[in-house]
Amino acid sequence: MNTTSPHGQATLALIGARTSVAHFDASAEIDAGTVAALIHHACQAPSSYNLQNWRFVAVKSAARKSALRELAYGQPQVSDAAVTFIVVGTLDGHEHIRASMQAFRDAGHLDDAGLDEWVSDTQGSMDGDPARQRDEAIRSGSLAAMTLMIAAQAMGWASAPLGGFDAEALSAEFGLQSSELPVMLVAVGRAAAGNWPRKERRATQDVLQIV
Repeated sequence: MNTTSPHGQATLALIGARTSVAHFDASAEIDAGTVAALIHHACQAPSSYNLQNWRFVAVKSAARKSALRELAYGQPQVSDAAVTFIVVGTLDGHEHIRASMQAFRDAGHLDDAGLDEWVSDTQGSMDGDPARQRDEAIRSGSLAAMTLMIAAQAMGWASAPLGGFDAEALSAEFGLQSSELPVMLVAVGRAAAGNWPRKERRATQDVLQIV
């Protein structure tokens, strides 16, 4: 029995309509308010321990998009899109977990002892474990990137995730810290003519195991 609400049905249709764009209208522009709104929605993504271990660089000017395109092996979406986001995962989110959880504490969902325990558990699981820190940064950045693309679709924009780039050169060019790594690029703009239709997905029974 399908009990999905009309709002839920619209959300599911939105997910089913999203596609990755190869060709953007290079003349399209996006304002700073829309860029900020997209990132606001991206930040609703989940993260382990509520680390919120992400940051976003919105590459919007023609000059900076051109520089980023060079570092992304010439992928045209980078410069043709209205904005290309560098989705950054932060490795030191556990060091700032108290500040990240303070609003939750202030709302009365945790007392001081509960907050102290949360901080202790988070830092205890991640301190001195670079592999865990990197895994969580990539995981959180990827969840935020997907949320960003769904938000773009909902707001009438096309998008494309891009994984090919020189991470070391990009970090240097755009001033990323040693505690940050670029997870992926997300280009957002208006679709131009010539894009393929949405590709078919594998059948559910081919990828689902119920145990």
